[in-house]
Amino acid sequence: MGTGTGGHWDHCIYIPRFGRTDIRTAYENITGRCHWHLSDGSGISDHRRHNHDRARNACKNGITNAFLCSFYRVATLGSGSGVAAIIYLGEQGIEYGGGFGLYMIQYALHKMSIALFSAILFVMNWEFMKSWFGDYAGLLAGGYAVTLVITIGLFLFCCSKKFHRLIFRLLDIVNRKLHGKFEMTAEEIKRQCGMLEDASRHLLKNKKTTTGVILLCLLKCCFWYGIPYLLFRGVQFQGNPALSLSQVFAITSLSVMLAAVIPSPAGIGSTEFVFTTLFAGIVGTGMAGSASLLYRFGTFVFPFLVGTVVVLIRHFRRKKISGNRI
Repeated sequence: MGTGTGGHWDHCIYIPRFGRTDIRTAYENITGRCHWHLSDGSGISDHRRHNHDRARNACKNGITNAFLCSFYRVATLGSGSGVAAIIYLGEQGIEYGGGFGLYMIQYALHKMSIALFSAILFVMNWEFMKSWFGDYAGLLAGGYAVTLVITIGLFLFCCSKKFHRLIFRLLDIVNRKLHGKFEMTAEEIKRQCGMLEDASRHLLKNKKTTTGVILLCLLKCCFWYGIPYLLFRGVQFQGNPALSLSQVFAITSLSVMLAAVIPSPAGIGSTEFVFTTLFAGIVGTGMAGSASLLYRFGTFVFPFLVGTVVVLIRHFRRKKISGNRI
């Protein structure tokens, strides 16, 4: 399922304190969240766990954050996942402006990694993909374009002072028309944007860590996009040769890219539709539909079930602590 822990804690550089905690701790929390969904590389983090208490705590918090987000992604149909991550980071002492920046950068790197993975696998299986999906060239280009726009937008929102100044001008115009009713809100937004710039600038300077996160995201794609191969291995439909693992990677990543063009809550429905459509001609509609459900369970339902357990444990612990205080 692509679940496990992996760590690159020593890649993080020390940065002066930011808000109530330092940027390194913040980044360890958010990258820990990313690592849990990437691979079963527990050996690295286990080794570092014995040597660094800081890495151990960051890994634990990252895993908790990951499953909290998985729970709220399903519970709110995708709208509450980022909010849950930012609130959890706030509970760990990271102000919301910094937590928002960290989460957005991680999400932008995630989107970038999906596009990169799809492009690499498409090129690796060029003749196969061209023969089966040449008619989808326009939709594929649209999927890449949407991903590119989202990624650029996220980086601008996190890092660009010019983009922030444009937002400030718009806020000032609105505030003047409303006779200063939102002056305090506008000032708070400006303060949070300043924190966002500081966090983003410091994190993106650490190219080794950023590269490491992208590579781990690519590894995560291998686990996720390889799930359908569990059903397709050795299957021949209407004389078509059985799909290789590389071809399954290419088609599944293509379906994710195309599904991004279709607006739907948490990708529910659009992913299954595109996935089944692409695979149906090769392995049959029944097998393709079954694989789409298996993929959805592995990447959506299973993390939600584990997240439910995490939410319940946190609830009962808080209840116990509140009872002890009384």
